[in-house]
Amino acid sequence: MLYTLNPALMESVRGTRPALLHLLDGYIDAGSVTHAAGRYLLEACEHEVLVEFDHDQLHDYRSRRPQMVFDTNQWVSMTDFSLVIHRLLDTEGTPFLMLTGPEPDTQWNRATAAVLGLAERLEVSRLITVSGVPMAVPHTRPTLVTAHATDPHTISGNPMWIDRVQLPGSFSHVLEFRAGEAGMLAQGFVAHVPHYLAQTTFPQAVEAVLRRVADAAGLEFPLAELSERAAANLAGIESETAEDADFPAVVKALEEQYDRLSSSGAASVPSAEEIGAAVEQFLAEQDPPNDFRR
Repeated sequence: MLYTLNPALMESVRGTRPALLHLLDGYIDAGSVTHAAGRYLLEACEHEVLVEFDHDQLHDYRSRRPQMVFDTNQWVSMTDFSLVIHRLLDTEGTPFLMLTGPEPDTQWNRATAAVLGLAERLEVSRLITVSGVPMAVPHTRPTLVTAHATDPHTISGNPMWIDRVQLPGSFSHVLEFRAGEAGMLAQGFVAHVPHYLAQTTFPQAVEAVLRRVADAAGLEFPLAELSERAAANLAGIESETAEDADFPAVVKALEEQYDRLSSSGAASVPSAEEIGAAVEQFLAEQDPPNDFRR
């Protein structure tokens, strides 16, 4: 059996047609958008575990080893991996669901079928994911967000149009694709994170995608604290770069490009090779060399 569920909590969700967010760790996550969004919602919203997957069947421990702490003469702690669906309540008491944890390493077809089967049983209205990609944009301007969906009619106002590109897929990508094949609505929101901040947490981008999720799903998220974190983070960036003689010129050039494209309504279209190279570089920076992973 791949998962266990809470029957009583499942009954409380039935008939509400909740949205299901899937925010999994393990793929491209510039600005820590995916991870930070899930973590923030669990901090800010009342939640209970609805479904717990047997992640032992899905995890490659030699690829992603648990972190352990050794103190003096004994092991005192270790991280553990869990893949769960929580039932959360927004500020109006409206329920929604969220799948968080490590992206499965194995059995993607089986795990995808399990998630979509649960979505059908729970009468999920839509599946939604968020992510961040490193782009040549300044941190001093509003975060741009590109949407994608199994139903293109639900998408409008994208700041960037991409003709066609081939990239390494993620579990969330596969889940969205299979949902589309099954006739389910699945959506995603991708924040454009300044490339020079891709390795840090960028709350401004997290807030931008969560606002898009809330609008799409008809939810009310408590985002005041996240807005405060975003403002504090921007102030911190200004403080840390104050002594950097070159940084202002870089930001100014990005601002001019951003403003020019915004005022003209023109689309900035990177080539497939540029996008693929940027993604491959980011993935290489995230993963340690193979010699050190086993």
